[in-house]
Amino acid sequence: MVFDPYLQVRKWLWFVASLVLAMIVVGGATRLTGSGLSITEWRPFLGAIPPLSEASWIAEFEKYKAIPQYELLNKGMSLGDFKFIYWWEWGHRQLGRFVGFAFVLPLLWFFLKGVVRGKVFLWLLFVGSLGGFQGAIGWIMVASGLQQGMTAVAPIKLALHLTTACIILVCLVWTARSMRPSVACWPTGSVRKWSADAISAAALVGLILVQVALGALVAGSKAGLTFNTWPLIDGTFIPPYDALFVVKPWVENFVDNAALVQFNHRMTAYALLGFAIWHWFSLRQRHAAGTKGALLLAFAVVIQAVLGVVTLLLVVPLWAGLLHQVTAAFLLIVAVIHAEDMRRDRQISAASNDAEAIQTERVRA
Repeated sequence: MVFDPYLQVRKWLWFVASLVLAMIVVGGATRLTGSGLSITEWRPFLGAIPPLSEASWIAEFEKYKAIPQYELLNKGMSLGDFKFIYWWEWGHRQLGRFVGFAFVLPLLWFFLKGVVRGKVFLWLLFVGSLGGFQGAIGWIMVASGLQQGMTAVAPIKLALHLTTACIILVCLVWTARSMRPSVACWPTGSVRKWSADAISAAALVGLILVQVALGALVAGSKAGLTFNTWPLIDGTFIPPYDALFVVKPWVENFVDNAALVQFNHRMTAYALLGFAIWHWFSLRQRHAAGTKGALLLAFAVVIQAVLGVVTLLLVVPLWAGLLHQVTAAFLLIVAVIHAEDMRRDRQISAASNDAEAIQTERVRA
């Protein structure tokens, strides 16, 4: 069997992407179970070792008792209840460590073997640095929830943490999808001007990332526990200005005002749904390449929107909130694959046109 280095790199990237997806799932479960603040210290190396004795468990529990979340929300909880939330957070951090090793060690091996070099290696090194940055963001987020009067992490830091994870997922999926030696595409082919359809597809990826960030703000500010009606918010489709901008200074409303936070998430969802359907219809009308992918993407957006409404109306039960976050990640993957396919189709078309032009010139000569 002939060794295909591109195939091996693609398999590795897809594997790491699946781990990042698992991180998003476990992170969502950690948040929804209220487990994120159960470990009050950041120990990159020693933190991999959980409590191994009853005395160690009691010591960890005492640290948790010293933070506001315990005093204000969980006072009187048993050691068994603490172990439950501790294991969720510990598992989340362990999975993060494993993702780091699963990325760095194979990358070094591919580099030493000469499979990944030059711009591709620098690009993957950048993606890896995003992963390290993500770990630091995670601790900054947790530290925000340990401050006086806080019972959860700061919404803006939660949004940054989740959005960065999704950006890493986008980078991995995009790179894995683009590495196809059978066609002229990055990293082996030249970069050509994108078509308008490819730009629209990429814009959908960007809009989904914006919606993910807004969803994280909804989760972080507990905005999903209020205004649990649809399509109206407190009896109106567009709440009055005084309700949307009641907090001073006004800019804090975008993070701390449940009405505005939820309104922004809803309106962006409508925009995303309309854009996805328009993108598919535009391709279909012209019988353009990528129509099937656009249809799948539009269908995925519809499913995600329905899940969002169900989650809201049921006042965010654990299963619905977690499913909504998981499907958002899958929607992002579908959008990235579609956008890369649209870009690749443009490159193939351009390469074919160049080949035809060269052949014509040879015939004329």
